[in-house]
Amino acid sequence: MADIPEKLTELLEDFTFVTDRNERAALLIEMADKFEEVPPQVAERPFAEEHHVQRCESDAYVWAVDQQDGTLKFHFAVENPQGLSARALAAIIDETLSGQPPAQVAAVPPDIIYTLFGKDISMGKGQGLMGMLAMVKYFARERAGLPHP
Repeated sequence: MADIPEKLTELLEDFTFVTDRNERAALLIEMADKFEEVPPQVAERPFAEEHHVQRCESDAYVWAVDQQDGTLKFHFAVENPQGLSARALAAIIDETLSGQPPAQVAAVPPDIIYTLFGKDISMGKGQGLMGMLAMVKYFARERAGLPHP
């Protein structure tokens, strides 16, 4: 994981030691409590469809705002009030990937979802969370001038 940002690497290492479902759930709830809704200066309802994460049960949206240092600040909206996992991932991405080099953000592997949420995550939830990460990586590739796969 040498290519991905250090903050994310450290968080992933913490989660690899969590084997108990209840402990994992408690950690993710703690992360979800840190979720901050997209500020009105970035986006207001109704949100533009190009920011909508496809196949996300939590009806999530993603924005990437250019920073002066060439990095991105990621913002999210999670419209489903039951979208705990989406809020947790949004908080994790903001905390660990906002302000990091876009090329490193683009290199984050999709399997981090399973490290964070566990191997037994439902297919629907997994697809939505992977969709959120994919959109973040898309914006990072754009900013870094990297080709899209």
